[in-house]
Amino acid sequence: MTELAEHFDVVILGGGPGGYAAALYGAAAGLRMAMVEEQRVGGTCLHRGCIPAKELLQTAEVLRTVANAKEFGVETGQPALDLGTSQTRKQQVVDRLTKGLEGLLKGRQVTVVPGTGQVTDAAGGQISVSDGTELTGDALILATGSLPRALPGLDFDGERILSSDHVLTLTEVPPRVVIIGGGAIGCEFASLLGDVGSDVTVLEALPNILPGVDPEAAEVVVRAFAKRDIRVHTGVKVTGIEGAHELAVTFETPEGAQQVVADKVVVSIGRQPRSEGVGLEGSGIEVDDRGFVRVDDYLRTSVAGVYAVGDVVDTPQLAHVGFAEAIVAIKAILGEPVDPIDYEKVPWGIYCHPEVAFAGLTEQQARDRGHDVVTSVHRFAGNGRALIIGEPDGLVKIVSERDGPLLGVHIAGPWATELIAEGYLAVNWEATAADLGTLIHPHPTLSELFGESALALTGRGLHG
Repeated sequence: MTELAEHFDVVILGGGPGGYAAALYGAAAGLRMAMVEEQRVGGTCLHRGCIPAKELLQTAEVLRTVANAKEFGVETGQPALDLGTSQTRKQQVVDRLTKGLEGLLKGRQVTVVPGTGQVTDAAGGQISVSDGTELTGDALILATGSLPRALPGLDFDGERILSSDHVLTLTEVPPRVVIIGGGAIGCEFASLLGDVGSDVTVLEALPNILPGVDPEAAEVVVRAFAKRDIRVHTGVKVTGIEGAHELAVTFETPEGAQQVVADKVVVSIGRQPRSEGVGLEGSGIEVDDRGFVRVDDYLRTSVAGVYAVGDVVDTPQLAHVGFAEAIVAIKAILGEPVDPIDYEKVPWGIYCHPEVAFAGLTEQQARDRGHDVVTSVHRFAGNGRALIIGEPDGLVKIVSERDGPLLGVHIAGPWATELIAEGYLAVNWEATAADLGTLIHPHPTLSELFGESALALTGRGLHG
């Protein structure tokens, strides 16, 4: 029996990063918020993406550290991996964060409605839930997220052909793995599986892995993969996968057809928006030809009072971008002044080994736009802290307008994803090298390499 509609200030469809951030931020502003989520709150990021992937990558780091402990005078013997135990720990981390998030939502009196939701009247702000509940709001926020994209004609089966979801639940290390796609997720999986003992081959259709990353930073990863016998083929097209247990993967290269044998094939060619089956057909909410909900700079859809945030819109598919979009949407709903997000300047983090992180334009992008570009590159090989921790591979690269603001910061190396915060702030505040060159960085730290790079742009560097 359908329950009578309950009215809220805002009803959110989806409880991932964009959805729950909107719920928390709106509630903090005094709005009466409801959120529909078919599983546990947290979405892909918390349950099938960011958090579990990084927990398993941390397992790989611990394994590397123990394996190399002898270099530091610590005798441990050859370490052995119990992937099942690592999976248990991963789930404990996920469960703890989920309970914490559930507590935050409850503490801010957000009404969380379990079930699958459908937009039944976009203009009227109405959502119907699979349990029969009807919700209405003065505003709706669509935050339905995304799904792993499959190869055309080749569905995921969880045994031979794996999505990112399947990789994150492995309890045994597959001996041989082919990863189709050399972007951020593909390189993270290549790094993880290579470190835990798989024989890994990466197949990427574009000329280089990590498309979008400055080539000098990407080359750090290419060299590191080669040292670890992770094979990378770029500029190739997968033409066939045959076999039941032992899989023969055929791919075309400029030199002709090649084949590699694997026990598992991981397809990592991106994610598609989850816009089908949520009631958008005939709703008046415009969707583009790839399935993304069309929005303006303030995340407003084509229907007044309806907003969309996160992976369901065509913006960087990053949890922290979803957080930022949620804030913009709530402020727009409240009628508060808010600046649109500058998506070219958001921070990116890639958690392979070595890590890569960046914010702003690459050198080539800056030149293509007519900037008078100067760059500064400093390498971790000369950084005291990097040598101390045994991680000397990598660099910090700053792209700047000559006598003007920083345009981009690119880091590849130890803890790059932590170090990028300073670069992100510098790029977004349009700081100049002169602004940064006078700032003091503690020594010895990895962060001082950013200071060295900025100082060098003033023409009076210290260590390089």
